[in-house]
Amino acid sequence: MRTALVLVRHELRLLAGIGLWVARRRNGVGSGTGFGYSGGQGPMMLGFGFVIVIESIMMSVLLRNHPTVQRVWFTVDLYTLVLIIGMHAASVVRPHVLDTGHLRVRRAAHVDLRIPLEKIARARRDLRTTHERTEGELNLAIGSQTTVTLELTEPVAHFTFLGRRQDIRLVRFHADDADSLVKAIARARSAPSPLPDPTG
Repeated sequence: MRTALVLVRHELRLLAGIGLWVARRRNGVGSGTGFGYSGGQGPMMLGFGFVIVIESIMMSVLLRNHPTVQRVWFTVDLYTLVLIIGMHAASVVRPHVLDTGHLRVRRAAHVDLRIPLEKIARARRDLRTTHERTEGELNLAIGSQTTVTLELTEPVAHFTFLGRRQDIRLVRFHADDADSLVKAIARARSAPSPLPDPTG
């Protein structure tokens, strides 16, 4: 039951992402700075969508003598196409966000990791095209590659799609403009903290 609720909530976020994409709005950026990562997956998502459309046309022809099955198949293909669009839209409208005191590393509608800047020991541009599953590491590849690596001074809690906790000490993710993001993180980490209000 819980898994079903998680899946429904995730699909609703994908559908909401389409609405934000059409309206040219972004989610959760606020006063921070957004850094996109969807550029690396655009052609791949377009390819998936094209395959679904071709498959739907072919199956409609093959099943023309079975109208009930034809309609069911078309409905499934149509919903699959909507989800593919939703996944890309969610990636566009949910960028990584560098804000005062923290960095949000995101991927579509299912990863949103907040990392306090003081826990970032080192941020570097690091192009990788292969990733192994290693305890304490989070790899968020886009188009099979990551371009930024964060080394942390202490673990941060990450919860998987189904809610399992992982303590993460190293994060690799993709950013379309990795150089600018790494430089922005360095500037934000070196900026002096605001002094407390003596009258407060």
